[in-house]
Amino acid sequence: MDQGSLARILKQVSGGEDEIQQLQKALLDYLDENTETDASLVFSRKFYIAQWFRDTTMETEKAIKSQKDEDSSEGTHHAKDVETTGQIMHRAESRKKFLRSIIKTAPSQFSTLKMNSDTVDYEDACLIVRYLASMRPFAQSFDIYLTQ
Repeated sequence: MDQGSLARILKQVSGGEDEIQQLQKALLDYLDENTETDASLVFSRKFYIAQWFRDTTMETEKAIKSQKDEDSSEGTHHAKDVETTGQIMHRAESRKKFLRSIIKTAPSQFSTLKMNSDTVDYEDACLIVRYLASMRPFAQSFDIYLTQ
């Protein structure tokens, strides 16, 4: 991954969100800007929003399940796990809120939300997609699958 380009994109994208949300917003803005030239980008945009929402929901469910498993097995690390689970839940709720705000935005309002119209070009969008894909569970455990 080209960390320099990712840092440049993050610097150009305004917002107080976490790094993942900033990259998601930049990618969605790029897809929205280019829907006139390629109609399939509308589907891609909706697919990414749905996939990220699903990933956030799955992450929350895993956190709750791991917390329940820890409660039933032992209580020594309970306070630490509750704190990290709480952080995961808070981050997941913030991501869901962000995605809901994107979903609720009417297509006619997209043009008024384009604050960073020249921030992301095609190469940057490809880099963002590769980076976000590398954050998914399958991509993170790919080395384990190859080893086995």
